[in-house]
Amino acid sequence: MSDRQHHRPMKPGADFFAEIVGGEDPARVSEAADRAANLLVRGARSTDDPEVAERVLRLAETEGIETIAEVWSGSPADSLAGCLWRLFVLRSWVYADPAQVAREYDAGRRTAQVAQVVAGVADPPGPDELRTMVDEVLRGIAGSEFADVLFRAAAFARVVATGRAALDDPTDAEVRRMLLLAEQLEAAGHLELTHGLA
Repeated sequence: MSDRQHHRPMKPGADFFAEIVGGEDPARVSEAADRAANLLVRGARSTDDPEVAERVLRLAETEGIETIAEVWSGSPADSLAGCLWRLFVLRSWVYADPAQVAREYDAGRRTAQVAQVVAGVADPPGPDELRTMVDEVLRGIAGSEFADVLFRAAAFARVVATGRAALDDPTDAEVRRMLLLAEQLEAAGHLELTHGLA
């Protein structure tokens, strides 16, 4: 038998958890993300001000994609915040490497013809045409039905995924990632049509 005495564990005081520094409460961040997305999508469509569409389009440039990521990147794909995150990432990607995007889109448009029509990229699909298309999609947040915005972005991503699969240099992971993005945006578009995303 041991001579060691047993003690009751110490109970932390009421302020114990309040003193732990660990960043923002995830629930509050999620609530802020949802509220901001709702105001951006629903509020932008309730105004006739044409400048609103331009401000929505330039949001990532003025605020920084890192700031947007901090708020929206952890949101589910079937939420307004999650959809906005995916749309802004898609735009950032197109602007970062428009020549490669044009190459992948061009390789996929012959196979994914229906998606190509829905995406609405001018023919031939060069870097400038792709930047124009992705900007039109984001402007649609303020001026179109949000489901249409999601379906158009999903179609674009599907054509690119098809093109990536046809080319030699993209990896399987890159193809799957773009296909997943297309599927997430399309599913969110259906949800928006039937119930409205929250």
